[in-house]
Amino acid sequence: MSLRNTAQESSSTTHLVIISGRSGSGKSTALHVLEDLGFYSVDNLPASLTEPLLDRSKSHALPPRIAISIDARNIPHDLEAFPELLAELKDVKLTVVFLDARTATLIQRFSETRRRHPLSSASVDLKEALEKESALLDGLSSMASLKIDTTNLSLHELREEIRSRVAETDHRCSLLIESFAFKHGVPVDADFVFDVRSLPNPHWQANLRALTGLDQGVIEFLENHQEVLEMRADLTHFITKWLPSLKASNRSYITIAIGCTGGQHRSVYFATMLSRHFLAEGEQVITRHREIEGV
Repeated sequence: MSLRNTAQESSSTTHLVIISGRSGSGKSTALHVLEDLGFYSVDNLPASLTEPLLDRSKSHALPPRIAISIDARNIPHDLEAFPELLAELKDVKLTVVFLDARTATLIQRFSETRRRHPLSSASVDLKEALEKESALLDGLSSMASLKIDTTNLSLHELREEIRSRVAETDHRCSLLIESFAFKHGVPVDADFVFDVRSLPNPHWQANLRALTGLDQGVIEFLENHQEVLEMRADLTHFITKWLPSLKASNRSYITIAIGCTGGQHRSVYFATMLSRHFLAEGEQVITRHREIEGV
């Protein structure tokens, strides 16, 4: 376990950020970002020591902003009991961040770094270790207030995600509306996934193929089809209807993923239009186009 000290801060409520996820998903990077932003950071804290650590913060022996990394190196019994422990915390602002990536990506990262997975052994190969790790962390994954798929994120982009969505939150519910291509996989951090592949595809128009859903030609093509306008209205209505319920359950982050075949035209159009609508309604919105931004 490594401890990294930060400057003293004054606040009436302790902000505890839990960083968790499978090995190789970027937990150390996320923890370092929070450390740089003034959080007292603890890597690989035994889960049973969380309450004593918080007690020291409340007595002003430690800063009021604490970030701890909890992963599969913990005692399995402690990991199983940890979600219940967190649910019983009082006078603590809690943010649980769960990082993950596609299994193939994690295997590649281990191959490149030549690191050993903490759960692998002579009888347990890397893929089996990752599957076992996923089961051990299922409780924390289920209660995460923010899930981040790091499969296609660079280190710089992951740092910016943590900085903007964890350390600098203004306590309002944040909407991330993302376009993606089904052929490259569904984002693992999505709360809602909508499929717009049934709609007319600009790809088959030679003059539109090289454009994206951000371009006026594609927008005009799509909006000339009644089913596109109906789908847009239906998605807007669905999100509008259920957003208050999600906010009422103390959700800080909601990720809405819109997918089409190539992630260039239809999904980009829908993600952009939905973002514009909810921004106009006063929501806090982040827009991402996974395939055309290369993230």
